[in-house]
Amino acid sequence: MSDIPKTQDDRRTDPHAGHPAPVASEAVLHRLSDALRGLRFGSVVAIVQDGVVVQIERTEKTRFGR
Repeated sequence: MSDIPKTQDDRRTDPHAGHPAPVASEAVLHRLSDALRGLRFGSVVAIVQDGVVVQIERTEKTRFGR
């Protein structure tokens, strides 16, 4: 047996386990809708921290005919 005491690994625990996910605010949903509107080629990324949208990124590509 080892003399090293066992410690709990807090990195793997989910502070929100068993709780419903936070609901996105109306403003966030509106901004996501705006970011998607008119987008033909590209991506929209929502950055989430602690279950809350903190940033929205839109990358649009313009494609030209040959």
